[in-house]
Amino acid sequence: MDEVASNIGDAAGYVYRLLVEGKANISKVKRTLKKTGFDSETVLMAIDWLAREDKLLIEKNGDNCTIKLK
Repeated sequence: MDEVASNIGDAAGYVYRLLVEGKANISKVKRTLKKTGFDSETVLMAIDWLAREDKLLIEKNGDNCTIKLK
């Protein structure tokens, strides 16, 4: 796995552990992971990774998106 994919995988792990605590909106996830050194683009790719693995439920309410584990 190359460095970029590894970084996305690491971010996906952080997102997953954050969501174990409960659902969160995308902004909260990005803010939380920024504190650990991940940029917004990487966080969004990590969320996409988890969604493609069918691990997330995504709820859209207007301009807000909330994610939680299945």
